[in-house]
Amino acid sequence: MSVLSIGNVELDNNIILAPMAGVSDLPFRVLCARMGAGMVCMEMVSAKAIMYNNKNTDSLLEIHPDEGKVSLQIFGSDPQIMASQVERIQERPYDLLDINMGCPVPKVVNNGEGSALMKDPLLVGKIVEAVVKSSVKPVTVKIRKGFAADEFSAPDIAYVAQESGASAVTVHGRTREQYYSGKADWNAIAAVKAKVRIPVIGNGDVTDGATALRMMKETGCDGVAIGRAARGNPFIFREIIHFLDTGETLPGPTGEELFETVKEHAALQLKYKGEYIGVREMRKHLGWYSAGIPGSAGMRGRINEMQTMDDILNIAQELFGKMNRVRKGCRA
Repeated sequence: MSVLSIGNVELDNNIILAPMAGVSDLPFRVLCARMGAGMVCMEMVSAKAIMYNNKNTDSLLEIHPDEGKVSLQIFGSDPQIMASQVERIQERPYDLLDINMGCPVPKVVNNGEGSALMKDPLLVGKIVEAVVKSSVKPVTVKIRKGFAADEFSAPDIAYVAQESGASAVTVHGRTREQYYSGKADWNAIAAVKAKVRIPVIGNGDVTDGATALRMMKETGCDGVAIGRAARGNPFIFREIIHFLDTGETLPGPTGEELFETVKEHAALQLKYKGEYIGVREMRKHLGWYSAGIPGSAGMRGRINEMQTMDDILNIAQELFGKMNRVRKGCRA
């Protein structure tokens, strides 16, 4: 298993939980870290939200000691605002600071943030330089292949980030216009790797150990970030690590293990978010945990009507209680 050093931070391995809004929150990050993720990435946080003391931001910034190595991700488009807010939060116990330049959602892009920054290399350089000067921790950048369907700006943007002080770059092999559809272009990741000296982390269409190994061989990337394939499947990290170490494919989790993982996830949701929010978030997570399991589709309506965590656990036990070991289909 390869280790990965980013700036002065050494990860235990190079298989990383990618940042995902509404998914990679504290409870899920704890589970993925326990399954072996070399680093977990937090949900993105707005620099302006930090500046205005947004009431929801404190919970997004919370970190648990069991998370292992943690990357905190911020987004924005004003270099000075981003730099000043980094100074406010850098005593928090994260290890790396990531700048989001890949988010495709309209409310972010229309503000000139996220993947919209890939259209403005000069501004990219100003943001990275300002944040690096303010941060006592290594700064990384997450980008996409490009913005429009016919654009391929990732190598140039990555080079600008490197020359402005970034310690690593993560490349999602899709353009902003693709969102998460179609096939990720791993050639874009390879082109970035050929362009820069800093570590490159590949992202897109890795669903198991075999695809993780193939991405590293085909692109030369230094690490792999797992996004949607980890939803409802924190087990993917131990499976990929085992495959890279041994060449063997681990069997999927047993029904008992799935149920115990859901119980732990639910307990963390209750602890950190309370029952009202925790139940509503566990509905979607239970949908992901049960994807591909016989009978789960017919229960989706019931899951979405659950009002208490006991309801969630009862239906989870019904789904997983009599299940033998299975391997679920993954989503890239």
